[in-house]
Amino acid sequence: MWPVVLRLLRLPRPRAADVFVLAAVGATLYVLLGAATSELRRLGPSVSIDLHPRALPGYAAMSLARMIMAYVLSLGVALVGGYAAARNPLLERILVPVLDVLQSIPILSFLPVVLLTMIALFPRQTLGLELASILLIFTGMVWNLAFSFYHSLLAIPEDLLEAVRMMRLSWWQRFTTLELPAAAIGLVWNSMMSWAGGWFFLMAEESFTLVNRSFTLPGLGSYLATASSRGDLRSVGYGLAALVGLIVLLDQLVWRPLVVWSRKFKIELTEQPVPQSSWFLDLLQGSRVLGWLHRHLWTPICEWIDRMMLSIGPKELKSTPTRPTTALAAVTAGAGVLIALGMVELGRILSRVPPPQWRQIAAGAAATTLRVGTSLLIAAAWTVPTGVAVGLRPSLARTVQPLVQIAASIPATALFPVVLLVLIRLGGGLEVASIVLMLLGSQWYVLFNTVAGAVGIPQDLREASALLRLRGWLWWRTLALPAIFPHLVTGGLTAQGGAWNASIVSEYVTFGGRTLRTLGLGALISSAAAEGDMPLLAASTVAMAGIVVVLNRTIWRRLARLAEERYHL
Repeated sequence: MWPVVLRLLRLPRPRAADVFVLAAVGATLYVLLGAATSELRRLGPSVSIDLHPRALPGYAAMSLARMIMAYVLSLGVALVGGYAAARNPLLERILVPVLDVLQSIPILSFLPVVLLTMIALFPRQTLGLELASILLIFTGMVWNLAFSFYHSLLAIPEDLLEAVRMMRLSWWQRFTTLELPAAAIGLVWNSMMSWAGGWFFLMAEESFTLVNRSFTLPGLGSYLATASSRGDLRSVGYGLAALVGLIVLLDQLVWRPLVVWSRKFKIELTEQPVPQSSWFLDLLQGSRVLGWLHRHLWTPICEWIDRMMLSIGPKELKSTPTRPTTALAAVTAGAGVLIALGMVELGRILSRVPPPQWRQIAAGAAATTLRVGTSLLIAAAWTVPTGVAVGLRPSLARTVQPLVQIAASIPATALFPVVLLVLIRLGGGLEVASIVLMLLGSQWYVLFNTVAGAVGIPQDLREASALLRLRGWLWWRTLALPAIFPHLVTGGLTAQGGAWNASIVSEYVTFGGRTLRTLGLGALISSAAAEGDMPLLAASTVAMAGIVVVLNRTIWRRLARLAEERYHL
């Protein structure tokens, strides 16, 4: 009867790949819905974390669900914001500074506003805490995605844009056939970095402390935070093992297939001699059921979206307006009023900060700036050559990619006690350990963007450099560095934000019932958030954001313009 039923339904005969895919989907739904639902039922006003290993599958499901929702939100905001900034000069002058400021604000500085707002909207409900956790994860994911898409749009070759104008494509046709494909490689690698950043701060995103009151959500982050605060190294090991297993699973089932698939969007005239492969992507492409779903479900949905977007947009691509429309002017005016009111309230809060605390903030700002600069220099020294090697050698990428994802995703506060103990035994203290932890929180942004830039080097340029026998520094100066320069700017810009964010967990550490701190803005922000000192928290955050904005304007903005004007195909 089975072949008859398939023929009547016009469905293809299933293969082994189909059985595997359906089983994988069923298992995923069971874990996300079954285990997560059981954990939600146990939620109450005060959640106690079970450190037994049997609780880890449910906690992993809860953390994974939050990460997925935060990533979907981050990707949508990055696409809309990056596109608006790249295609409208007026919006660019507004959105880029906003991104600069927001990416420089640490997660703990977002915590009071986000947490109190969600609790006010959903009193006595865990939904408020869940939304707060998702928004905090979002604040760690969105910035590098937005900057990557924005810089990718600026680096599109001019001849391709001219071809689009000659073909009179609409904005939606240009977006789907040129702009999104041109940014695909950078988006895939920065998506991996966004997930790694979400895992990195997972303990701070699921276990909150505000005004001496603790808020805990069940998840891998709260499991690791509880084990670390109790000094239970065995439970910390169990939690890290579960996290590493989840990262490896996602690498094989999601990121590795996406990396291989995205290589078809390289702008080049010759094909790579040895294409990359992914066993799971090959399995999906060989599935008849998925092929049927693609033809009869996915393709009609995409065609319907195309028709809808073409009907609401301009029929033909025109030059980008440089003068504001009435609606945009009204929105800008409203935003200006809100900003003015916010600045007045911020000034009232800052007026309550005594002069001795301002001196502490100045000293802490100098110390943290020195640590951030040191960590960025160390990161660039090894990530640039490593990233180019990984991007140009697919065989090396197959081995290094999952290892890098694991290393980049291990939460900082879970790894930090081990690093601190080792450095104390070697004679170093928290001052040195904080630089190491900043390095762990920033170097991956440079590495992932360098790999994305190296992957995008056209094969014909690589062959030309081989024919010209370019070697050593001449090869780096004429091919490698110019080719990856736009991606290096994105990586350095976001790595700087990652280092400043890492300062909140590297300069103020709680382990085994003890609290260690060193001089720095991160320590001031962490202690102010824990004690509920809102004036000090606001003043430290403003100081950190101001320093980052100045650095972005004087260094990174000029480098971005140089990349746009000189170093692109």
